[in-house]
Amino acid sequence: MKFNKFSNKQLIVLTWWKNEKLKNKKGIICDGSIRSGKSLSMSISFLLWAMETFNGQQLGMSGKTTGGFERNVIFWLTPVLKSRGMKVKYNRKDALLTVTAKIRGSIKTNYFYVFGGRDESSYSIIQGMTAAGWYFDEVALQPQSFVNQAIGRCSVEGSKIWFNCNPDSPIHWFKINFIDKINKLDMIHLHFTMEDNPSISEEVKRTYESRFSGVFYLRYILGLWSLAEGIIYSCFDNEKNLYDKLEDNIKLESTRYLSIDYGISNPFVVLDIYDHWDCAYLEDEIYYDSKNSGETVDTVYAEMIEEQIKKSPIPVEAIIIDPSAESLKVLLRNRGYRVKDANNEVHQGIVCTSSALYQNKYLINSGCKNTIKEIGGYVWDEKAKLRGEEKPVKINDHAMDAMRYFINTIMRKRILERI
Repeated sequence: MKFNKFSNKQLIVLTWWKNEKLKNKKGIICDGSIRSGKSLSMSISFLLWAMETFNGQQLGMSGKTTGGFERNVIFWLTPVLKSRGMKVKYNRKDALLTVTAKIRGSIKTNYFYVFGGRDESSYSIIQGMTAAGWYFDEVALQPQSFVNQAIGRCSVEGSKIWFNCNPDSPIHWFKINFIDKINKLDMIHLHFTMEDNPSISEEVKRTYESRFSGVFYLRYILGLWSLAEGIIYSCFDNEKNLYDKLEDNIKLESTRYLSIDYGISNPFVVLDIYDHWDCAYLEDEIYYDSKNSGETVDTVYAEMIEEQIKKSPIPVEAIIIDPSAESLKVLLRNRGYRVKDANNEVHQGIVCTSSALYQNKYLINSGCKNTIKEIGGYVWDEKAKLRGEEKPVKINDHAMDAMRYFINTIMRKRILERI
C-alpha cells in the first residue's frame, strides 16, 4: 500500500507515544470530519506502539460492530503491517488479530481482540478480560457502559487508550466526559478536517461536501460537535424532492420494493418504492389507521399488501419490514413473498435519509400526502435533548419510519459509502 506524504497531525498520531514530550500521556483522542485520515493513522499507531511495547499481551479494539471494524480498519491495516515485515493473521470466527514482528532483534507476538460496542448489553462480553491497551474506532457510536468497561480492562502496566470518532451532539457523554476533560485525563486531543488528509483530492473533498446539509454538514464535513434541533429533514424541498408522474420506462428499469411500518394501535404504513439505482421513487403509499377501523388482523394487512402489489405489473423484489413484526412476516412468507428485515437503526438511518433527500436521490410522488405531511412535522425531541440523547418525537412518524427502513436497508451503501 502506498501513501502520499502524511500531514503534520497524522505524523503526531503515528509518533506521539515515542515523543519525549508526549510519551507519558495516558492516551489520545482524534475527532473531526469524515475522510480526514484519522482511522488509518490511529490504527497503525496503536499497532506499532503495542508491538514496540509488549510481548504476549492481549489488547482490545472496538467499533460499533465487529463487521464494520473489519471493513473500516482491519482491511486497510493488514497490508500496512505486512509491508513492514510483520506476520498478520485475522481469525474472523474469534475476531482475533494475531501479529508477530521482529523488534530490535526479538520476536514478539501480541493478540488484538475485536469487539462490537452495539448497545448497553455489550459491556458483558469483555468482563474479566485483562488488556494492555484499547483502540476505540467511532467511539461516539459505542455505549458509555461498554467504553467504561473496556477502559477498566486496561490494567497492564504501561497501557494506553486510543479514541477516534466523528462529532455528535455537544452534550454527548464522550464530549462531556473526555474531550472537555482532556487536561484532567492527561491525554492528547487532535481535531481533524479533510484538509489534514493529503491522500484525498480536492474533487473527492467536494464530493463529500455535497452529500450533507444542516447539522450533518456541521458534524461530518466541518467536524463540529453541533446540536440537532428543529425539523429533522430541514433539507426537504418541494421543488427538488417531489415529482408528479413516474415514466413507465423508469418503472420497467427499476427494482420494486414495499417498505412497511407495522402498527396496531398506530397507523399501518406501506410505501411502494421503485429503485432506479441512482435514484429511488416513492410512487404510492398506504396509510391505514386501524385504531379507527376496529380491524387489526394481520390477514387484513396482508390483503392490503397484495392489492397494492397488483396495482403494477412490476414484481416486488422484497418487502422490507421492522424485524419486530414477527406475525406479519410469517404470514407474508407463507404467501410466497420475500421478506427482508429492515435496518432499524434510528440515528444512522436518519443520517442516511437526510443525505438521500439532500442529494435528490429519494423522490416522492406529490400524491403521497401523508408522507409529505409527516416530513414537515418530524422534529427532534427537546426533552430527550435535556437527557443528552438525540431522538425524534414519536408522534406521527409512521411513514418516516417506513422511509428510513428502506433507505437505510437498500440505499445506505451507495448514499454514504464509508463515513
